[in-house]
Amino acid sequence: MANTMPHQDSLVLYKTRPARVAHLRAKRLEIELAEGESLRVRPKDILLLHPGPLSSLAALQPQKGEIHAAWELLAGQTTTLAELAELAYGQFTPSTAWAAWLHVADGLYFQGTPQEISARSRAEVVEEQAVRQARAAEEQAWTELINLLREGRLGTGEGQVPPGRYAEFFREVEDLAYGRIDKSRLLRELGRGESPENAHALLLQLGIWSPAINPYPTRQHVTTSIPELAVPSLSAEDRRDLTHLLAFAIDDEGNQEPDDALSLEDDRLWVHIADVAALAPPGSSLDLEARERGAALYLPERTVPMIPFAAIEGLGLGLSEISPALSFGLDLTREGQLAGMEIVPSWVRVTRLTYREAQARLEQEPLASLYRWAQIYGARRQAAGAVSLEFPEVDIAVEGEQIVIRPILPLQSRDLVTEAMLMTGEAVARYALQHGISMPFTTQDPPRSDERPTDLSGMFALRRSLQPSQYSTIAAPHAGLGMEVYTQATSPLRRYLDLVAHQQLRAHVRGEELLDSAQIIERVGTTEAVSGSVRRAERLSRRHWTLVYLLQRPGWTGEGIVVERRGQRTTLIIPELDLDARLRVRRDLSLNSTVSIALRQVDLPRLAAHFRLSG
Repeated sequence: MANTMPHQDSLVLYKTRPARVAHLRAKRLEIELAEGESLRVRPKDILLLHPGPLSSLAALQPQKGEIHAAWELLAGQTTTLAELAELAYGQFTPSTAWAAWLHVADGLYFQGTPQEISARSRAEVVEEQAVRQARAAEEQAWTELINLLREGRLGTGEGQVPPGRYAEFFREVEDLAYGRIDKSRLLRELGRGESPENAHALLLQLGIWSPAINPYPTRQHVTTSIPELAVPSLSAEDRRDLTHLLAFAIDDEGNQEPDDALSLEDDRLWVHIADVAALAPPGSSLDLEARERGAALYLPERTVPMIPFAAIEGLGLGLSEISPALSFGLDLTREGQLAGMEIVPSWVRVTRLTYREAQARLEQEPLASLYRWAQIYGARRQAAGAVSLEFPEVDIAVEGEQIVIRPILPLQSRDLVTEAMLMTGEAVARYALQHGISMPFTTQDPPRSDERPTDLSGMFALRRSLQPSQYSTIAAPHAGLGMEVYTQATSPLRRYLDLVAHQQLRAHVRGEELLDSAQIIERVGTTEAVSGSVRRAERLSRRHWTLVYLLQRPGWTGEGIVVERRGQRTTLIIPELDLDARLRVRRDLSLNSTVSIALRQVDLPRLAAHFRLSG
């Protein structure tokens, strides 16, 4: 049957529906559809199934035939619609033509066009039947799942149906909760918003996820795999032997990346930094890996380093008896001004101390003198308008199934390390400007207010008004630190742009080619895009585990400090948890007052904890 201009009253296929040719026009046909609708179409828009005559589509009657027997005879061969209708139904009429075509359209035994129909092979039919059976079973399981969810009978409770039976349908829900996709057929069917939070809530509700699953690193598209690259050996080069100096790496207990240490030689302060650039020059595999990650990822449950553990073990100060370092010799005036700096690759012998251990030795030399220099330098920064925000801090750690929250004490030993690192950052920035070295400077615009409050509510308001710090190849003040110029350069094991600063300084000291401003800008852009996600993942993860901690303690009570009042809306800081909380309070609470509170509810998927006043 060639698809020529059909006769009036012939049976044709329009899209997937039967139609009767009612009238012939010059260039168009008028067809009648089963619903009584009439359309004018072009001849190429239809397929001729039977020449007719067909008085009405109502005349198309269901047919009983031997379609399976016809397929067995034709398996693997080709035929036409007319021949198939005659073989299956004994005659070729509009009704048998339509009945035969329905089997072709179904596609199980036959496929093709009215002029050329292929009878599928036995293997193809068996495979198609298996696919259809699987699809039917899936549709049945889907229907069962939806009914169970709507009836509240799916879950891990007594008398409920375990959700594991329907695991394949929850994979997309998990992908949405992790932020890998933005749609979910299941949530849509249940009338719930297709958001990561709603997906997370459903998974928790059904017991598919436990509260211990932290989705935020994946949701922020942060790399969580451990870097596994070959680590080259340290090249031979001239290094100054500073092993005669007492050098102290002061860190939190359990720190595995000691990248800075302090020494005192007469009136010179030595700041020794892990010489990462010696193993990771620009363009090396270690450099590219660190650039892709932007920074190490610190989560309460684990740490994901920026460079391989093997590199950290070889470079970390104090992890070996003698460590390679890039040492900065800082000369200060009595007023805490930088008078000069020397940069040398070195060998150092480092003793590791915790902040508590250093605090206990702060009255002993050389820590006593180091701390005095830190005080002088810090006072100069404060006089220059530095912003000092002293909020409660805690360390959050996941230890087995328990979440442990410990306060971070405001020790003077912490101030010592902080000021020494800031001092080094300023010195590096000044050195770079003096020698024309392109550098990723860190800058910050001044806050809107010149006030420097010392109470918690005042510092809370000031923190909200601070401008974010920025990286730039153009030196400018960092108002928050009270510095005219500043470069982060003391954590090359943990921050990529610190490594870039070291690459530049090393190249300058060794007389090698430097990166230019365009290359620094490129690295800044790449790092900012990644490190912002790293910081968000860390912040959201800390809040997640804090709320899991509260879930494990449903009767939790504690204290909060009022830091903001807006009508009945009161914001508290909970020092024990380093957590902000908002309450609706009708009582008149004064700023900085301490109130007793009790946990009311935790909404883990939305990272919300609700409290009430108690007592």
